[in-house]
Amino acid sequence: MTTEIKICGLSTPEAIDAAVDAGATHIGLVHYEPSPRHVSLEDAARLRRRVPEGTKLVLLTVKMQPGELETAYRAVMPDVIQFHGSETPEWMEMVRNILKVETWRAIGLREKATLERAQRFVGKVDRMLFDAPAKALPGGNGVTFQWDLLDGYEHPMPWALAGGLNPDNVAEAIARTGAPLVDASSGLETAPGVKDIALIRAFCEAVRAADGS
Repeated sequence: MTTEIKICGLSTPEAIDAAVDAGATHIGLVHYEPSPRHVSLEDAARLRRRVPEGTKLVLLTVKMQPGELETAYRAVMPDVIQFHGSETPEWMEMVRNILKVETWRAIGLREKATLERAQRFVGKVDRMLFDAPAKALPGGNGVTFQWDLLDGYEHPMPWALAGGLNPDNVAEAIARTGAPLVDASSGLETAPGVKDIALIRAFCEAVRAADGS
């Protein structure tokens, strides 16, 4: 199995190019002003043009109103909208159906019961992304969660693993969970919102080495 790779929270052309060159399958842009990784819609649209066909662009949003979300979608034209707020399953399903866009739901995994509650998203979104529980920000906090929470869980739909992943721990994460897609952001930075090109490359190389083993 070839693990898919999402590099999230990119904000410069250089970081986009590095992620694409390193083999990322998904590029994530954050449109959420409190985040140090926030990009405006104008900047997101410019960065989107650097993402080649075959690499998916993911737009991360948090509790956007319907009009705002449609404006963001039309401006950036992402391949995926990633929801990080308190959006309902019905709302996310409506977005998917109306905009004809792939949708992901980020879920902060604190306990086994969270997996049971997450069942309400099955059939409403295209992928669940298991992350560490929210802190000051809904994501990108640089902390892992207990991967053993996923032990024995029969995933009912496509999923991804996030939360504190970096070049040093991603191979263990893949081996431990069998994640089909890994998502890294703050673990590839020298400061909040500042991506390190070498870390991006090292992360992708570590994923491919894990696949090879």
